[in-house]
Amino acid sequence: MLLTLDLNDPRPLHEQVAAAIRRAIGAGDIAPGDRLPPARDLAHALGVNANTVLRSLRDLRDEGLLEFRRGRGVSVLRRPDGRAALRTRARDLLDEAVKYGLTPDDVVALVRDVGKEMA
Repeated sequence: MLLTLDLNDPRPLHEQVAAAIRRAIGAGDIAPGDRLPPARDLAHALGVNANTVLRSLRDLRDEGLLEFRRGRGVSVLRRPDGRAALRTRARDLLDEAVKYGLTPDDVVALVRDVGKEMA
Protein backbone atom coordinates (compact mmCIF):
# COMPACT_ATOMS: atom_id res chain seq x y z
CA MET A 1 0.00 0.00 0.00
CA LEU A 2 1.57 3.24 -1.15
CA LEU A 3 0.28 6.34 0.62
CA THR A 4 1.63 9.83 0.16
CA LEU A 5 1.04 13.18 1.82
CA ASP A 6 1.22 16.61 0.23
CA LEU A 7 3.55 18.78 2.30
CA ASN A 8 1.86 21.91 0.90
CA ASP A 9 -1.60 20.80 2.03
CA PRO A 10 -2.83 23.16 4.77
CA ARG A 11 -5.07 20.51 6.38
CA PRO A 12 -3.97 18.92 9.64
CA LEU A 13 -1.82 15.82 9.17
CA HIS A 14 -4.39 13.45 10.66
CA GLU A 15 -6.93 14.60 8.04
CA GLN A 16 -4.39 14.13 5.26
CA VAL A 17 -3.57 10.62 6.47
CA ALA A 18 -7.27 9.73 6.70
CA ALA A 19 -7.85 11.13 3.20
CA ALA A 20 -4.93 9.11 1.80
CA ILE A 21 -6.28 5.88 3.32
CA ARG A 22 -9.83 6.74 2.17
CA ARG A 23 -8.52 7.29 -1.39
CA ALA A 24 -6.65 3.97 -1.33
CA ILE A 25 -9.82 2.16 -0.24
CA GLY A 26 -11.96 4.00 -2.79
CA ALA A 27 -9.50 3.23 -5.59
CA GLY A 28 -9.51 -0.45 -4.68
CA ASP A 29 -5.86 -0.54 -3.59
CA ILE A 30 -7.18 -1.80 -0.26
CA ALA A 31 -10.31 -3.95 -0.45
CA PRO A 32 -12.98 -4.65 2.15
CA GLY A 33 -11.68 -7.42 4.40
CA ASP A 34 -8.04 -6.43 3.95
CA ARG A 35 -5.99 -5.68 7.04
CA LEU A 36 -4.02 -2.46 7.28
CA PRO A 37 -0.40 -2.44 8.36
CA PRO A 38 0.20 -1.55 12.01
CA ALA A 39 -0.12 2.17 12.81
CA ARG A 40 3.55 2.32 13.70
CA ASP A 41 4.53 1.02 10.25
CA LEU A 42 2.17 3.45 8.49
CA ALA A 43 3.55 6.32 10.56
CA HIS A 44 7.12 5.40 9.69
CA ALA A 45 6.30 5.12 5.96
CA LEU A 46 4.53 8.50 5.96
CA GLY A 47 7.05 10.25 8.19
CA VAL A 48 4.48 11.21 10.83
CA ASN A 49 3.90 10.40 14.47
CA ALA A 50 2.11 7.12 15.27
CA ASN A 51 -0.50 9.05 17.27
CA THR A 52 -1.35 11.01 14.11
CA VAL A 53 -2.02 7.75 12.26
CA LEU A 54 -4.04 6.38 15.18
CA ARG A 55 -6.22 9.49 15.18
CA SER A 56 -6.79 9.05 11.43
CA LEU A 57 -7.69 5.41 11.87
CA ARG A 58 -10.16 6.28 14.64
CA ASP A 59 -11.77 8.90 12.38
CA LEU A 60 -12.14 6.32 9.62
CA ARG A 61 -13.55 3.81 12.11
CA ASP A 62 -16.10 6.43 13.19
CA GLU A 63 -17.05 6.86 9.51
CA GLY A 64 -17.70 3.12 9.34
CA LEU A 65 -14.87 2.38 6.91
CA LEU A 66 -12.58 0.50 9.30
CA GLU A 67 -13.00 -2.05 12.06
CA PHE A 68 -10.67 -2.46 15.02
CA ARG A 69 -10.40 -6.04 16.33
CA ARG A 70 -8.33 -6.92 19.34
CA GLY A 71 -5.50 -9.20 18.31
CA ARG A 72 -6.33 -8.89 14.62
CA GLY A 73 -5.52 -5.26 13.92
CA VAL A 74 -7.46 -2.89 11.69
CA SER A 75 -9.51 -4.16 8.75
CA VAL A 76 -11.40 -2.42 5.99
CA LEU A 77 -15.19 -2.82 6.37
CA ARG A 78 -16.44 -1.13 3.24
CA ARG A 79 -15.60 1.32 0.49
CA PRO A 80 -16.34 4.97 1.13
CA ASP A 81 -19.51 6.47 -0.26
CA GLY A 82 -18.35 8.47 -3.27
CA ARG A 83 -21.06 11.06 -2.77
CA ALA A 84 -20.00 11.62 0.84
CA ALA A 85 -16.35 11.88 -0.19
CA LEU A 86 -17.17 14.44 -2.86
CA ARG A 87 -19.28 16.36 -0.38
CA THR A 88 -16.24 16.67 1.88
CA ARG A 89 -14.10 17.82 -1.02
CA ALA A 90 -16.79 20.30 -2.08
CA ARG A 91 -16.72 21.79 1.42
CA ASP A 92 -12.94 22.08 1.18
CA LEU A 93 -13.29 23.73 -2.22
CA LEU A 94 -15.83 26.24 -0.91
CA ASP A 95 -13.60 27.01 2.08
CA GLU A 96 -10.73 27.69 -0.32
CA ALA A 97 -12.96 29.79 -2.60
CA VAL A 98 -13.91 32.06 0.29
CA LYS A 99 -10.20 32.86 0.74
CA TYR A 100 -10.22 34.24 -2.79
CA GLY A 101 -13.46 36.13 -2.36
CA LEU A 102 -15.58 33.75 -4.44
CA THR A 103 -19.16 32.83 -3.61
CA PRO A 104 -20.70 29.35 -3.91
CA ASP A 105 -22.43 30.50 -7.11
CA ASP A 106 -19.03 31.54 -8.53
CA VAL A 107 -17.68 28.06 -7.74
CA VAL A 108 -20.68 26.36 -9.38
CA ALA A 109 -20.12 28.43 -12.52
CA LEU A 110 -16.43 27.56 -12.46
CA VAL A 111 -17.17 23.83 -12.11
CA ARG A 112 -19.61 24.03 -15.03
CA ASP A 113 -16.96 25.74 -17.17
CA VAL A 114 -14.39 23.08 -16.31
CA GLY A 115 -16.96 20.36 -17.04
CA LYS A 116 -17.58 21.82 -20.48
CA GLU A 117 -13.84 21.96 -21.15
CA MET A 118 -13.50 18.29 -20.19
CA ALA A 119 -16.45 17.13 -22.31
